[in-house]
Amino acid sequence: MAQIRVGIGGWEFAPWRETFYPKDVPQKKALEYASSQVTSIEINGTFYRTAKPEHFASWAARTPDDFMFAVKASRYATNRKVLAEAGESIERFIDSGLNELGDKLGPLLWQLAATKQFDPADVEAFFKLLPPKLGTRKLRHVLDARHDSFLCDDYLKLARKYKVATVITDSPKYPNFTDVTGEFVYARLMDAQSGIATGYTKPALKQWATTARQWQQEAKSGEVYVYFINGAKERAPAAAQHLLTLL
Repeated sequence: MAQIRVGIGGWEFAPWRETFYPKDVPQKKALEYASSQVTSIEINGTFYRTAKPEHFASWAARTPDDFMFAVKASRYATNRKVLAEAGESIERFIDSGLNELGDKLGPLLWQLAATKQFDPADVEAFFKLLPPKLGTRKLRHVLDARHDSFLCDDYLKLARKYKVATVITDSPKYPNFTDVTGEFVYARLMDAQSGIATGYTKPALKQWATTARQWQQEAKSGEVYVYFINGAKERAPAAAQHLLTLL
């Protein structure tokens, strides 16, 4: 069912032992607890190293039936000068066991290097390499473009042509897109402050809730994913939980 999902990046972060996890929750039960408090988690570890089918199967088995994971694709596919040459790395990532997540497989996040500039031909070649399906399951792709040169109509037209979502980022470091380019919306909110218990002020979170509802109306699928990533990461779970209460 189409909905607005809100979550965090990963479930292992040492400061969360103080700001998020109850004392009686052991580290080995962190995923079970985290997935009971938010409605989605972005798996970040897969950006740095290849996970195995048994890892994906375990994560699926330890989370609620209606839970959803986003999975960050391998850096070997995205941190390269020529994206058009990423075919083998993309294939390796897609075949690493994603299908073990079953119905809990959400968007696949392709994060580009901050130095990668917009090259229409290269980006289009990359989009053509992204498989539309894994078996019979439709795949949802989202690009995290981190160079200002992507903030142009040519990029937006290209992303819409291939139905690739673009990360909407609230960040002091990276370009902040506001346009919906795919059939779903994917936001990574990166400006949490450590001095605020909920990361963002409550009025700011109220505004994000309003914006998320607007995105849901704009997106063809009605699906919206909002993650609190980086910034004051120790506050991410509290920000996500408060946004969920507002929704």
